[in-house]
Amino acid sequence: MPNGPSDETRRIQLRREGPLLIEGPVEVVLEDGTTAVSDRCVVALCTCRRSRRYPWCDTSHRRRS
Repeated sequence: MPNGPSDETRRIQLRREGPLLIEGPVEVVLEDGTTAVSDRCVVALCTCRRSRRYPWCDTSHRRRS
């Protein structure tokens, strides 16, 4: 993509009740300006903000019995 830091296209999968799945590696800039980096081939970004490992998903969005 011409306006991104990389020329490679990244695939992002939206999930109705779960995280965003992004082909990595990724660098995420948080609201406070800090960055979180992952070099994994697929990363799951938390969208519910319940994760103890935010911005990474730890499956806290799943219903508890």
